[in-house]
Amino acid sequence: MTKLLRFLILFGIIILHLTSCIDSNKNETNIKPNIIFILADDLGYGDLSCYGQERFQTPNLDRLASQGLRFTQHYSGSTVCAPSRSVLMTGQHTGHTFIRGNRGFGEEGQFPLIKEAYTIAELLKDNGYVTGAFGKWGLGSPGSEGDPIYQGFDRFYGYNCQSMAHNYYPRHLWDNLEKVIVDNKDSNEGVYAPFLIQEKALEFIEQNKDTAFFMFVPSIIPHAELFAPEEYIAKYRGQYLPEKEYFGVDDGPRFRNGAYGSQPESHAAFVAMIEILDQQVGEIVNKVKELGLEKNTIILFSSDNGPHLEGGADPDYFNSNGPLRGYKRDLYEGGIRVPFIAWWPDRIEPDTESDHISAFWDLYPTFAELSGAELPDSIDGISLMPTLTGKGLQQQHEYLYWEFHERKGRIAVRKGNWKGVRYNVKTDPDSPLELYDLSKDIEEQDNVAEDYPEIVKEIESIFKKARTESEHFKF
Repeated sequence: MTKLLRFLILFGIIILHLTSCIDSNKNETNIKPNIIFILADDLGYGDLSCYGQERFQTPNLDRLASQGLRFTQHYSGSTVCAPSRSVLMTGQHTGHTFIRGNRGFGEEGQFPLIKEAYTIAELLKDNGYVTGAFGKWGLGSPGSEGDPIYQGFDRFYGYNCQSMAHNYYPRHLWDNLEKVIVDNKDSNEGVYAPFLIQEKALEFIEQNKDTAFFMFVPSIIPHAELFAPEEYIAKYRGQYLPEKEYFGVDDGPRFRNGAYGSQPESHAAFVAMIEILDQQVGEIVNKVKELGLEKNTIILFSSDNGPHLEGGADPDYFNSNGPLRGYKRDLYEGGIRVPFIAWWPDRIEPDTESDHISAFWDLYPTFAELSGAELPDSIDGISLMPTLTGKGLQQQHEYLYWEFHERKGRIAVRKGNWKGVRYNVKTDPDSPLELYDLSKDIEEQDNVAEDYPEIVKEIESIFKKARTESEHFKF
């Protein structure tokens, strides 16, 4: 082989390598980031050790927070399941979003999200994403226009109905539009649904590793009933005394049909369930790393509302809300302020904290900006990208607004450090407005409405302008 020929071969190899590197970098730059949003069910602000929980630990979620960004003033869409998810999916707060309350529809499922709603899944799907949801839906009965398959998801596996999602050993789940019978007997042994759903979620990541994907993981943990496999409960048996015994429904037509089963060890069961939730978050992170996707995948974790008081749950025993007042169905901080963690290696500064005031309706514009999608005009949210990446100026909300259509009706506004709350609006539209200064009174114990009439008047005006009347959800 002549020197000239050797030179030409070597030169060709170098050019090929450089071209490959350029193409590789070009492709890496052009790939849209994968988006994974994990949503716990009725997890309190203080139910993670990285948010102050002292009775048990959440190591995987703590690690996610230490490697990412922890928000301290993030709010759910509502104080109950369905409207909170509607806010998330539509980017509209409960004064505008279509679903504003929990309401059953037919034999199984909830009142359906309308066909005209342009969900976050539809937006991402229209912009090149494969979309999947694994867990609890709650926005439309099977086959209705609100079914996840008709609201932008290519793949759905789990519970369509949030009432059916009360039961951890169900008789059936849904695989897209197919009803899947689960082999569970009458005892609390058999197929623990969160494990089965997790398998499908991990498969989805594996199957779509070579394309941009959006994965929504609305876990049913730790909502009642309080059930976990024996090997998990055994770890905590006798550690959380005195135990709280709950007498539920263990036979008859309501058994495994939405009613909560009995639980003699509610405290141990709750901690066991949190361990499973934490473990599953770790499994998702590990799968992303195993496939080499971590530099191009953002993972977010939150809860749909504050902690519940059902099925044996004991949030006061565990200090599930930390310093916050109220529970699920309240519009005090304990009902709507939730943990929120964002993780994205090399894009989000590790071990950071933000007190930026944000809410579920901000995720729609955030995901739109991540994907390069054009944002619809009807969105109430503001993109969180400047806060997440530390680049650019973060816009602030003029106010946050909530309305709740159960328990005689409740409304609330947060404007800066001021929080206005009004209860019983269905029976008395002029019921007293409570006013709290959250910078001094995070526990919402000191109603200062009489001292600040000008602030009360301002919040009153927001109550009137922040909402549109709903045909289906009226005060």
